[in-house]
Amino acid sequence: MEQGILHLPKYGTPQGGSISPLLSNVYLHHVLDQWFEYQVKPRMRGGAFMVRFADDAVLGFTSKEDAEKVLAVLPKRFGRLGLSLHPEKTCLVPFGRPCKGDRKGATTFDFLGFTHYWGKSRRGNWVIKRKTARKRLNRSLKQVAKWCRLNRHQPVELQHKKLSQKLQGHYAYFGITGNVGWLQIFYHGTLKLWRKWLHRRGGKNPMPWVKFEQLKGRYPLPPARVVHSIYVAKP
Repeated sequence: MEQGILHLPKYGTPQGGSISPLLSNVYLHHVLDQWFEYQVKPRMRGGAFMVRFADDAVLGFTSKEDAEKVLAVLPKRFGRLGLSLHPEKTCLVPFGRPCKGDRKGATTFDFLGFTHYWGKSRRGNWVIKRKTARKRLNRSLKQVAKWCRLNRHQPVELQHKKLSQKLQGHYAYFGITGNVGWLQIFYHGTLKLWRKWLHRRGGKNPMPWVKFEQLKGRYPLPPARVVHSIYVAKP
């Protein structure tokens, strides 16, 4: 959106009893998707859009007044159908395009594991960028640490295979243009955790860094790489 201020109310898991993710998705198509498309958007003064994945959604508006109006109506809409908004994830976030003279972008917001923020493109224009959300990064590294701790006595070949799969899975989701720095943080964090728990196996085979460098040369983990690039060669 080129003009106006983009406000993004964020919605978390509806607190409406136990229901399978599939049924929840079907139910929210009626509760939120169709309602927003056919009843909300025609009444807005400015532009509006919605992006939803399962029970997480972001609603964007070029008008602050429109965003506040919808945010006030949403709890009533959900409550009428036996649902409620997540109290900690539902908020109004100012996310307007920065002015030319600004050095820094506006408020950031997290959605689907990414932090969305304004940054400069290669040509110096303000564009919306994404990077791995810090909470998601920390959670992923904790999972790696737990796996390494529980499997530190397994053969190195097996550990190498499993950790390689974890890294490739991480890159497959977070490997987008502009996020390589955070992919490298995850890569180096995984290396440190692997070395740490190999060193703690005990016995007569500790794993100091010098020895680990040799092992890493024999069993290299896949380096950080961008899987989803916006710079696709044109035919």
